[in-house]
Amino acid sequence: MLRLTELRLPIDHQPEAIKTAIAKKLAISEADIQHIHIHKRSYDARKVSQIVLIYIVDLEVNNEAKLLAKFKNDPHVQASPDMAYKFVAQAPTMLTERPIIVGFGPCGILAALVLAQMGFKPIVLERGKEVRQRTKDTWGLWRKNILNPESNVQFGEGGAGTFSDGKLYSQIKDPRHLGRKVLDEFVKAGAPEEILYISKPHIGTFKLVTMVETIRQTIESLGGEIRFQQKVVDVLIDNGQIRGVRLENGEELHSRHVVMALGHSARDTFTMLHERGVYMEAKPFSIGFRIEHPQGMIDRCRFGKFAGHPLLGAADYKIVHHAKNGRAVYSFCMCPGGTVVAATSEPNRVVTNGMSQYSRNERNANSGLVVDIQPSDFGDSSPLAGIAFQRIWESKAFELGGGTYAAPAQLVGDFLAGRPSTKVGTVEPSYKPAVNWCDLSSALPEYVITAMREALPEFDKKIKGYAMHDAVLTGVETRTSSPLRITRNEHYQSLNVKGLFPAGEGAGYAGGILSAGVDGIKVAEAVALSITQNL
Repeated sequence: MLRLTELRLPIDHQPEAIKTAIAKKLAISEADIQHIHIHKRSYDARKVSQIVLIYIVDLEVNNEAKLLAKFKNDPHVQASPDMAYKFVAQAPTMLTERPIIVGFGPCGILAALVLAQMGFKPIVLERGKEVRQRTKDTWGLWRKNILNPESNVQFGEGGAGTFSDGKLYSQIKDPRHLGRKVLDEFVKAGAPEEILYISKPHIGTFKLVTMVETIRQTIESLGGEIRFQQKVVDVLIDNGQIRGVRLENGEELHSRHVVMALGHSARDTFTMLHERGVYMEAKPFSIGFRIEHPQGMIDRCRFGKFAGHPLLGAADYKIVHHAKNGRAVYSFCMCPGGTVVAATSEPNRVVTNGMSQYSRNERNANSGLVVDIQPSDFGDSSPLAGIAFQRIWESKAFELGGGTYAAPAQLVGDFLAGRPSTKVGTVEPSYKPAVNWCDLSSALPEYVITAMREALPEFDKKIKGYAMHDAVLTGVETRTSSPLRITRNEHYQSLNVKGLFPAGEGAGYAGGILSAGVDGIKVAEAVALSITQNL
């Protein structure tokens, strides 16, 4: 097949216009075009008065070889790449050892699925509950102020990505098209087929729940095993070789291949691994607040007269400002038409995150408004120092919120003026169970507050109304990424523990559902090759 990129058409073009534009670009008759497959559809909204759609299409055409020769110097006309996933190994007939996967978030799910598809029958250990019971526990915090430290936004089947916007795009380099494998598996499990071709695909929480259950059933049908409420409290290491894990109930499971797909909030497990001598190092992350605006305002700023167009949906944004104090302030995990959610996993601490459903039809847009933090800010050289740093501000947020899991909140106008807020304005905060109006200036380090106060008026120049008085800041957002990296070698194994495979976001190798899934595939392949080739 032939791939044609940068095919630009008006947003309201007729379906037949695609074929006409292809024929014009290639200088061929429309009759020569046998089949058109839309690989990707995005949009260019830099000129809101002239928003255009941009297509990447795969074609079956007459005289393909002749056309490729004719356009050999045109980067927008190339042979279609082979994107089919190819398994790197197959389990031996007499499988003497089953790999263990710790964690069943996006990384653990894809690692388990690919290993099961190759016949390795993995054992998955998830400290939280299955996804529907986990959802009930999560709502228990949002509605009743009751936190279950082992079943919440961070822990349980599906991982933290289950209670998010369900974004399925990433900026990682992916020459093997492993992201396509992730999306293909999601579609097989019930995700909308459009995620294969729209530029910024997402699923949303409700669809993710059903999809995760379906993938679990597939893994089990292939001989894999998923055990919930099975917390790993120790690793068994002998002369630098992993030998298995010990569970909280005292049971030991033995394997020379253990994948640690922990997620970024498994603080107790990080501590245990550090105590056992597993090499790790502190890494940068970011902290800040969630900011909420009327979604309609964001739509109008981004899309102008096309706001509400069905092909565009709810508008998102991505902005950054480099402050005078050397800090970067930027939007993070922007959730169009979504809600701010309680995302703590530890008692007496408040953490926020953003979530959207597939429809993205809630009244507010929300985004993390965060500032970069460096290991030098921790005041401690320990790899675990970032965790202690996060806990300081999460505990402070709990205090400012009133000690009930309500979150501290402030209107942007009051934040910029340096005065506490006392009541809601025109933007109704979406955080549950509640917000407590206050002064957020003590909720984060002074250098973070200073950078954010400088950035907000600058962002208002890019998105008119961004610094509106009644926009809501809710604190605190601290779990943007893992505060440490469990460093690994070229075989995806720990630098000093053979057979231990740090994986995904918790190990510092991913950020978001898609990149975590891709990393899960890479680690699964490394495990399979290690077992079959003794790497």
